[in-house]
Amino acid sequence: MSPPAVSVRGLRFAYPDGRVALDGVDLDIGAGERVAVLGPNGAGKTTLALHLNGIHAPQAGTVTIGGEPTTGDLAAIRRRVGLVFQDPDDQLFMPTVGDDVAFGPAHAGLRGTDLRGRVASALDAVGMGGHAGTAPHHLSFGQRRRVAVATVLASRPDVLVLDEPTANLDPAARRELTDVLAGLEVTLLVVTHDLPYAAELCRRAVVLDAGRVVADGATGDLLADTDRLAAHRLFLPRGFDPRLVCGSALTGTAATAAAAPARDAAGARRGGDRRDAVGRPPGPAAAARSPRRLTGPGRGAVA
Repeated sequence: MSPPAVSVRGLRFAYPDGRVALDGVDLDIGAGERVAVLGPNGAGKTTLALHLNGIHAPQAGTVTIGGEPTTGDLAAIRRRVGLVFQDPDDQLFMPTVGDDVAFGPAHAGLRGTDLRGRVASALDAVGMGGHAGTAPHHLSFGQRRRVAVATVLASRPDVLVLDEPTANLDPAARRELTDVLAGLEVTLLVVTHDLPYAAELCRRAVVLDAGRVVADGATGDLLADTDRLAAHRLFLPRGFDPRLVCGSALTGTAATAAAAPARDAAGARRGGDRRDAVGRPPGPAAAARSPRRLTGPGRGAVA
């Protein structure tokens, strides 16, 4: 039996000022899973992410990636676990986009045609194939976020960790990033406060609070438990129903078919009052059309 892609056991970490950020975290993530890591500010989410590729070392407990401890060969661990920071400008420091994307694999020894092919493949994967010669500061924030993802994909990691990937993105850039992430065949951890985004992209969610895992389960079920969310200072947008959109970015038409019975039952309970995914009734123009689909075409393997 293969080891989990990520395994955390009894992880404890405190900062020099004595603040305990992680206090006995246990977590297993299987290969190919897409998991949202949720929690209020100060819960330990980013600290956990920084342990997964060895930026922080456990003060107690263990972290293993595919069975290999993060305290071993750090270069190998960082090739296997790609971390995308909240601010893409923390990852883009070369004169051109192509140089930034090439930096990781070139540092690992890739050269020539192989390196150019790796760069082109990573940029194509995030929809930025025509920008290799562009200076990063000439790109929009959303484009820079996608290039930051490409800098990590160029090293072909087994695990991709994103810290607040939707922060400061407008709706169009948010959708573009969703399409990119939904199409990647990689184990994915998304650290986020954006609960609707977690519902859309990840089938499983983990809630951290005060450095401990306090909930772990299907994203739709966790987000439907509003009392539990409130107890850990998490709140959905008013009227948002996670059961109507959970995993929609991943499953496309299959999600639409699976959600239909629940959606129809909900409509019957409301006396036929159809509403959209955030609880708004349709306007006159929408009422004249056939019911709007809640999910778009599937863009990647179901995790």
